[in-house]
Amino acid sequence: MAPAAGAGCDPNYSGCVPIASDVDCAGGSGNGPAYVRGPVQVIGNDIYGLDRDGDGLGCE
Repeated sequence: MAPAAGAGCDPNYSGCVPIASDVDCAGGSGNGPAYVRGPVQVIGNDIYGLDRDGDGLGCE
């Protein structure tokens, strides 16, 4: 799992997804500029589109 949320982390996710113009899953085909290693739980709006299958977990 990603580290716990804190300063600089988007509140829409449980786990630290950075606040950035775009965030993609590390090791995927996204172009960033920021990346996160998952899985991360979506607890709000999946504004970065990390949960592609809609099961509540991103970057699986």
